Amino acid sequence: MKKIFLGLTLLAAQLMFAQKVTGVKVEKVQKEVPAQLTKEKINLYNDNFMKFVEALKNSDRPSIDVLLSDKVKEIVTDDVLKKVKEGFDVNKKLDILKTGYHKLMDGSSLPSINYKYAGDASSKEVIMAVFEEDGKILGVMPAKKNK
Repeated sequence: MKKIFLGLTLLAAQLMFAQKVTGVKVEKVQKEVPAQLTKEKINLYNDNFMKFVEALKNSDRPSIDVLLSDKVKEIVTDDVLKKVKEGFDVNKKLDILKTGYHKLMDGSSLPSINYKYAGDASSKEVIMAVFEEDGKILGVMPAKKNK
């Protein structure tokens, strides 16, 4: 009985003097993102998107591949391009509705431009284009805008 009591006392002493972990903080290094896109960046992204729309209208795959980001080139097939072409009217003129940054699920932000059809005052149908910092297109998402 004395041995059990001695063993429990030693165990209690170890638990009593054990160090406490106060908390672990994981700090993510995030790149500072400016609040607005500069005029030069907007012009670069807009020019690349208009070239993309023109190449999409003409079904010019080599021109499209030049404008796409390396991250999405492998997954963009002709079927995907066909769905993007069907997602919005490539024959209508597009105007810039809004510029800014699109937040991704991993917490990073990428530049994006929302387009509306020229002359469409309601802006119900909005096309969003997401870009890399160098102007390459990462994604084009046609979507309905609800008011």
